[in-house]
Amino acid sequence: MTMTARLLLSAAMMTLALAAPALAQAPAPAAPAAPAPALTAPADGILARVQGVEIRQADLDAAEEDIGGQATAQMSPEQKRDYLLSFVIDLTLAAKAAEQRNVQNGPDFARKLTYYRNKLLVETLLNDETRTRVTEAEMRKIYDEQRARITPEEEVRARHILVETEDEAKALIAQIRGGANFETIAREKSKDPGGQRNGGDLGFFTKAQMVPEFAEAAFAMQPGQLSTAPVKSQFGWHIIKLEERRQREIPSFEQVRGQIEDFLTRRVQADLVQRLRSEAQVQRFVAPLQAPAPGAAPATPRP
Repeated sequence: MTMTARLLLSAAMMTLALAAPALAQAPAPAAPAAPAPALTAPADGILARVQGVEIRQADLDAAEEDIGGQATAQMSPEQKRDYLLSFVIDLTLAAKAAEQRNVQNGPDFARKLTYYRNKLLVETLLNDETRTRVTEAEMRKIYDEQRARITPEEEVRARHILVETEDEAKALIAQIRGGANFETIAREKSKDPGGQRNGGDLGFFTKAQMVPEFAEAAFAMQPGQLSTAPVKSQFGWHIIKLEERRQREIPSFEQVRGQIEDFLTRRVQADLVQRLRSEAQVQRFVAPLQAPAPGAAPATPRP
């Protein structure tokens, strides 16, 4: 189903929803009609019949997969079911109207139908391959392999005060050594907005995460130590106070499970496509583009 069709059907249902309050405020007729008798849902799971076409829960599930997401995220289960049922009913009505106009016999319809059929077949195949090969055991195997390759890395937690000049930094160091509170001065004097909010606390970081001058000074210090001299970087002059040192923790399997699952899914699906290519006879009459060499300048765009 095209995006245009989905938008039109959604717009139609939205129009009905917006019209409901106005209808409710309309003057009541002089002789109100008797309420329609309640319909009993068929026992065989049919949710609706549209000109003889039966609509079941599986049809609603397919619609939700197609148009769900944000459209139904905030709905209650009852609202979602009603929304999807109305959508499928309207979709079926519109499809019937299209058939009556022989849209299916128009140019390119069969080719588009083949394309979307192939797309659905591929999606189903990839999902089946994923269910078969993306297993708990395989994900844990990848986790254990990567964990064994990780070298323990030290990280530190530090606070800093950032100012514009060396003289100002030296004066602040003297105040702190004289008993002034580091965090208070950071909030009052630091140019770093984060330092103003949290007393200069940078949290834990590794050596590679900071500019070299700052990292060298911080990792040479011990917990509780204040830098003896200001440290210059591209951002200005820093006063550093080291709070803690520790070995960087390796994330648990549960913390990275989602990332591993995504990685394994992509790898499994790519392997399948590559295997199909290698086993098939493909005649390509348009030469594939060559990937640019690493570091090559991009081609100059034409005006």
